Amino acid sequence: MSGPSQGQSFFIGWDVGGWNCDKNSKSRDAIVILDADLAIVGKSWRGNLRTSINAATTSGDCLRELFSLCTSVPPDEAAQVTLAIDTPLGFSESFAGLVTGLKCVEPIEGSDSNPYLFRQTERYLFQHGLRPLSAIKDMIGSQATKGMHVLAKFARESLSCGVWTDGRGLTVIEAYPSPCKASATIQQLRGGYAPLRHEDEEDALMCALIAYLFSERRTELDAPGAEVPGGEGWIWLPRDVFD
Repeated sequence: MSGPSQGQSFFIGWDVGGWNCDKNSKSRDAIVILDADLAIVGKSWRGNLRTSINAATTSGDCLRELFSLCTSVPPDEAAQVTLAIDTPLGFSESFAGLVTGLKCVEPIEGSDSNPYLFRQTERYLFQHGLRPLSAIKDMIGSQATKGMHVLAKFARESLSCGVWTDGRGLTVIEAYPSPCKASATIQQLRGGYAPLRHEDEEDALMCALIAYLFSERRTELDAPGAEVPGGEGWIWLPRDVFD
């Protein structure tokens, strides 16, 4: 374990629970923070981030709140932080058009190809044999709005499809831990850590490792093509998940 040092890069994984996940013993928010050497900063944390999110007014406040849950030493203001969040950080263009302008798309056939229920990034994963959840139909709307609320409040500037920033030191992306269990890249990195206390914390660690790969070894992640709508976001996964 380590504490923050001046001017470092940090990689934070957030496994998202619902807005009121303190009432759900099985699924809650979990945070893991890694430093530039991939050591866990302080300790992993599990609970409900709602109070911390409400208390923060700036991205710097938000990061200090997250660090305070794991360590007594706050991050330096010059720190570069990549935050990978395990929840949908957008809705599909078709769904947005339906709810804001009653614009319909046709035809609607199978669930996996339904453009109201799934973004293009999720339909892409279905084509590769993966089974992502839908923020619309799979009871993760609370988690999705929680993640998107954090984007809207602290990192609303879109750098490119699936990448957001506060315009300073914070970069935010979307991760999906479950398929990472089949990634040799992630498993090699994961082998350096002792088991954590709860599955939520394990998922947060997976997200933190995705944040590291995005920041330092991005070519090892599958990136969105030009055809992916920027507003829908993108699930960043290691390329070897698709091997």
